[in-house]
Amino acid sequence: MIKAVGLGKTYGSTRAVNDLSFEVHPGSVTGFLGPNGSGKSTTMRLMLGLDRGDGATTYDGRTFAELDHPMRHVGALLEAKPFHPTRHARNHLRMLAAANRIADSRVDQVMEMVGLATVAKGKPKKFSLGMGQRLGIAAALLGDPDTLILDEPSNGLDPQGIQWLRSLLKHLAGEGRSVFVSSHLLQEMAVLADELVVIGRGKMLANGAVSDFISHSGLGTVEVRTPDGATLAPAIEALGATIVRDGDSLVVSGATAEQIGEAAHSVGARLHQLATRDATLEEAFLEATGLSEEFRGSTGDLA
Repeated sequence: MIKAVGLGKTYGSTRAVNDLSFEVHPGSVTGFLGPNGSGKSTTMRLMLGLDRGDGATTYDGRTFAELDHPMRHVGALLEAKPFHPTRHARNHLRMLAAANRIADSRVDQVMEMVGLATVAKGKPKKFSLGMGQRLGIAAALLGDPDTLILDEPSNGLDPQGIQWLRSLLKHLAGEGRSVFVSSHLLQEMAVLADELVVIGRGKMLANGAVSDFISHSGLGTVEVRTPDGATLAPAIEALGATIVRDGDSLVVSGATAEQIGEAAHSVGARLHQLATRDATLEEAFLEATGLSEEFRGSTGDLA
């Protein structure tokens, strides 16, 4: 289990990461979300001891620096292409394996796993961004670790590659590993993640199950079809809900289908349809982080 407590980092007068505490549990994929400049990469560097700062992160009770042969415990991908310019891809992994007493057979295994077996003798400096990502993922998997920390691992992957990565991470979590992954692909994260850590300007905005994060946003609506809209609308508004008319339907926010059904019964209004529409992760994310964007653009006239 990953346990981060009181993580903090200051650059000059800017507090990039401010007192972050969270846990990542075995058997789950935890998504790490935040706008650009929110402190995600800095947080991951703090977790791995690559930056000096406040707080501490432990892996089953030990810090990264205390781990013997750390690649066997924690696999990390923070930068897509930190490769030697002349080494072949396979030899790059062999170098990392030797430092952690990992057999060459594991190198071949992970290259096959990430789909790079046919380019094992290729030079990474000539790889595309997607191929570089796959090699970085192979390095993270090299020690068969119990924990994975991946910063934007889908960056540069095509749709097929993203689907492959999703299946891989779900499979690894299903084996009881802890997977902590950041991504800007919110639709993909909605499918992949079990839990979320959401930050803005270095501060915690939300931490918990994906479903809870979405439901707490209050952005879900209920579509009501009724021939008695004039009778039912005041009863719904009495619940504190908001109504927007859409043709013959009432689109209600701030009340559940059950509450609307009870209100209809109490005033004798007929219901032809009650359809609940849950908010998307993207909508909930934008609502949660709207005031935490580091750089906010304008949609004004550019002429």
